[in-house]
Amino acid sequence: MTQRNDTGAEPAVTARVPASGRSALLRWLASYGSFGVPQAAAPIAFALLTLPLTGSASHGAALVAAMTTAQVLAAIPLSRLGVRFDARSYLRALVAVRTAGLVLVAVLAAAGAPFALLMAAAALAGAVNGAAHGYLRLLLNHITTPDRMPRALGIAATLNEVTFAAAPVVASVAGSLSPVWAVVGLAVTGMAPVFLVPVTAGAHVAAPEGGPPMRLPRLVHLWLFCAAAGSAAVAAVEVGAVSLALRYGLEAGWGFLFALSLCLGSICGGLWVSVRNRMASRPEVLVFLGSTTVGTCLVAAQGQLWVTLLGAAAVGFFLPPLGTYFSLVLDQLAPAHRRAEVFALMRTANALGVIAVSGLLAITGVTAALSGSALLMAVATLLVALTFVAGRRPGDWRHRSSAAVID
Repeated sequence: MTQRNDTGAEPAVTARVPASGRSALLRWLASYGSFGVPQAAAPIAFALLTLPLTGSASHGAALVAAMTTAQVLAAIPLSRLGVRFDARSYLRALVAVRTAGLVLVAVLAAAGAPFALLMAAAALAGAVNGAAHGYLRLLLNHITTPDRMPRALGIAATLNEVTFAAAPVVASVAGSLSPVWAVVGLAVTGMAPVFLVPVTAGAHVAAPEGGPPMRLPRLVHLWLFCAAAGSAAVAAVEVGAVSLALRYGLEAGWGFLFALSLCLGSICGGLWVSVRNRMASRPEVLVFLGSTTVGTCLVAAQGQLWVTLLGAAAVGFFLPPLGTYFSLVLDQLAPAHRRAEVFALMRTANALGVIAVSGLLAITGVTAALSGSALLMAVATLLVALTFVAGRRPGDWRHRSSAAVID
């Protein structure tokens, strides 16, 4: 999610962030960490909610699917709508809508309402996720300086992994006591950005009037594809964890080993990005992509258990560096008034990667899903390599200047 110049040098601007800026960054990081709670906890919370209602925990997956589908469909229109408003106010409104949708799911479940109504409420909650993430990421441009952006995004990636590791556990415990109140709890927790997101100045960039609409550069689509491929690689391990455990003759409950390896790798990768506080050079990006491809191939090969776990850890480790690079290169490539939209598209690309791998897993099995994710990563690596060889310089692949990132 970040960028620099081709020499690997630090950006020219190294001004210290004022005390108020540090406070604002801490509030943004807390907002980012809490924002992902509903999505992280929803699969388990919804499964426990629908079990007594419909007699099948699998209906919880239908609610998650409704949320995800609505997010994919609504990300662009809702992001474009927000150009008219102050970014912070619009973000708070989107998060409030999501909270209302989740609370409505809990209320309808408690009242024994038809399942179709629960799906509609879940779709309402999910529809705003992509746009809200886009505007949350946009606000970071107005909170920290370019030279500190890699560190901020690395910390955010680490917090995100902690959220996705801890939230399902909490949801499982709370849901075993009261499924309805567990959903309410995740809704309230996910509402934290409404109160935490800091006040920013100039976080409103109106679309230019007159003339044809400014199109997104073609290279935006390349990085969005890479983001989808990376998300598919992660999803292949997480979604196929139980199937992998069974392949190795383990009990289904041991599936957590594969997800844990990936999660620990990702946390280490996020910490590495934070400490390094640098944007990757072009050769480094290729190394990250190639290493992720190797990791997915090791998992897909399903060889010795320790090799598969090593592959999962490699996929997790390179997720934050790549995500950081994607975020900043897209930041530079996107027109100022479409940055939130592009960040929302990045979130949507991640969702599409998960959907693709989940579909393969459901239709063809774990081997095809793992092989498919490895193939996607290989294609993404090849496309980026060819782009580099062709001498194209998307946004100089890093910071053109400090003003290029923060308008």
